Amino acid sequence: MIAVDFTAEMEPRVAPDPARGATDERRHQRVRVAVLGRYMLADRREYPCQTVDMSPGGVRLSCAVRGEVGERVVLYLEHIGRIEGRIARHCADGFAVQLNATPRKRDKLASQLTWLANREMLGLPEGRSHERLVPTQPAVVLRIDGGKEVQARLIDISMSGVAIACPLALPLGTPVTVGSTPGRLVRYFEGGFGVQFLLPLSADRFHAGMTL
Repeated sequence: MIAVDFTAEMEPRVAPDPARGATDERRHQRVRVAVLGRYMLADRREYPCQTVDMSPGGVRLSCAVRGEVGERVVLYLEHIGRIEGRIARHCADGFAVQLNATPRKRDKLASQLTWLANREMLGLPEGRSHERLVPTQPAVVLRIDGGKEVQARLIDISMSGVAIACPLALPLGTPVTVGSTPGRLVRYFEGGFGVQFLLPLSADRFHAGMTL
């Protein structure tokens, strides 16, 4: 396990000076991690996003819709969970968020980021048991590109994809609509395959009784 030092982020912080915010944020060590998620702006609009880099005190997002600097934003990131903060600055492909978190929450974030950083640097497989739910309604209809419909069973669900028990043999990359949720086939395992959603699920849909 490669240690990531987030000591600077654990120090008490004062309210940022808008004139120095970007400089202050850059002096804290960040790690490059790419995880999917969604964010909700102050008017409760919700959009998909992906992280670019992150520390226990801030995160930079790649996304289509940018809120206002200073606006409150709530994030739900796969492998991280729910976090919130304020938009600190705009970037070319999204925006950066200064997180509001207790010292205990920052400690937890530091541990999660160390795990994510090691997974990416060492090429480890995704932690299948983290942030995945076993659905209470596993039966589902798959719609394969071309109109074919197949009955299948959901094994587990994450915000970014689903594991499906199904005997079909389809090429990797095949478009598959799971219920009404579009995705593509990205991996095989014994007895089935994994589908990655084209857009991650919203946080309010992500629960064991959900219907895709």
